Amino acid sequence: MRSLKGISLRHIVMPLVVLLCGALVLYPIGFLINESLNVGDPSAFPPEEYGLDNYINLIDDYHVLTNTALVSCIATVLAVIFGFLQAWILTRTNIPGRQRLERLMELPYYMTPLIGALAWGVLLGPKTGLVNQAWRSFGAPGDLFNIYSPWGIAWVMALFEGTVAFVMISAAMKSMDPSLEESSRVLGAGKLRTAVRITLPLVAPGVLSATIFVFAEMLGSFAAAFVLGIPGRFYVVTTSIWQATLSFPPDYGRAAAMGLSLFVVMLVTLTLARLVLRKGTYTTITGKAFRPREMDVGALRWPLLAIAWGYIIVAVILPLGALLLTSFERFATVIIPQMQFTVANYTTAMQMGSVGPAFINSLTLAISVSTIGVLVIGVLAWIIYRSRMPGSTAAEYVIMFPQAVPRLVFGLGLLWAWINLPIPIYGTLWLLALAYFTVFLPLGLRTIASVVLQVDPSLEECARVCGAKWGYQMRTVTMPLLRPGLVAAWLLIFIASVRELGVSIFLMGPNSKVIAPAIVNSWLSSSSELSAAMALIQTATIFIAVAILFGVARRFTGVTQ
Repeated sequence: MRSLKGISLRHIVMPLVVLLCGALVLYPIGFLINESLNVGDPSAFPPEEYGLDNYINLIDDYHVLTNTALVSCIATVLAVIFGFLQAWILTRTNIPGRQRLERLMELPYYMTPLIGALAWGVLLGPKTGLVNQAWRSFGAPGDLFNIYSPWGIAWVMALFEGTVAFVMISAAMKSMDPSLEESSRVLGAGKLRTAVRITLPLVAPGVLSATIFVFAEMLGSFAAAFVLGIPGRFYVVTTSIWQATLSFPPDYGRAAAMGLSLFVVMLVTLTLARLVLRKGTYTTITGKAFRPREMDVGALRWPLLAIAWGYIIVAVILPLGALLLTSFERFATVIIPQMQFTVANYTTAMQMGSVGPAFINSLTLAISVSTIGVLVIGVLAWIIYRSRMPGSTAAEYVIMFPQAVPRLVFGLGLLWAWINLPIPIYGTLWLLALAYFTVFLPLGLRTIASVVLQVDPSLEECARVCGAKWGYQMRTVTMPLLRPGLVAAWLLIFIASVRELGVSIFLMGPNSKVIAPAIVNSWLSSSSELSAAMALIQTATIFIAVAILFGVARRFTGVTQ
């Protein structure tokens, strides 16, 4: 009877979780597909005429698709290199102060690509950029850098998504048995060869998950491409979609078709990833006890320390310094005789009636979505990668769908979907919470999946042999073993919720404003000095909130790092 009860609970919970998440994803997607086939009056709903013209006309946008592929590939390669190198240095070596540096590595993600793009625009913008101003002040002709270019967009995107790759890869590295590396060293392999031949293959799930997620994130990136691409007239899919929705009449059909076409790219990358993972075994957590410990790199620890700090300086200190200087100036300049300092930008930002509630709403959404989300996604990851439940592969493709669709377009789908339901949640925080949970499902799943693949199934089998029910086994065995992935997923979802821009633009209402769109509106309608002040207020708020949350976690759980 006990066994039957365990089976009953498992057979109820698993389908419910899959059906719930599938419905949240597929329901708005149905509206997107419907609109992408609309070739009649764009304001009519449901469409009066159907056809494939929106997809056929994508041929005319080949330059936009080429631009998107170029920037996404460059940014993904750079971000994964940054993330893997920093993860290896900070989790596997004995450089001084690595625990503090590991905390600092999260800072670029707190700042968000939007703030990073604003900061690098202030630094390297042609003519008005602080670096270019300093360059010309020495009598040099022209500009030293032009951030309004494909390489500039890719650089900013890689800097601020590299920390995502770091969190995902480091979670896998922390769960790896160090005796495997020690065996390689005993057999005569050097540090570099051990890292390439042993460490990299064993953390392949984390690296592959990070690559897939970051590439999909780059495809749908909007903030950096908007801030840095529009001035240079370099358009990618997301900025073209933005223009299509702002045209008169709005070309929603073209926008939906462009967004849905990116799913083909995600489908191919996900399929390749599954094929690679099936060819090898990546289990490193077994019933045999081990204690993660760092590698003694000798004199190399000082160059490695310089590399770790170099990333922090370039991704955090330099952009924040530029924003800080700009936010206190009447007109942004590094020419000392021309500097005029003021606090008026901060006064204006704080007096704007929508800013305070926007900060509170963003933090409320972030805490609730991340806390509930990691529990649901943890069960979902186990279902897909461990349960052998029929349809688990299809479920993975469905869950990953939001990552393949730009959030601007997904936001449109959610807008149409919920407006047509007799449930009054449009324009409320409830709809934003559902939207955030839906679009961040891929982020949480990819982060937790790399750890799920490393946990030996025999540990769960031992619990079942001892008579543990499925729910008890998940609570006492599976979830504790997934703790590195769950913690990483919670942090990533929390910060992603605070910085979310694409979905929020279409779904927020008068009483449910959030901060990222408020900063964009400021940048569009006012000066870069005011935008810099608002960006710094947002960043400071995130830093303070995360510090408080970590303090609470240490107090009640005894966690020290």
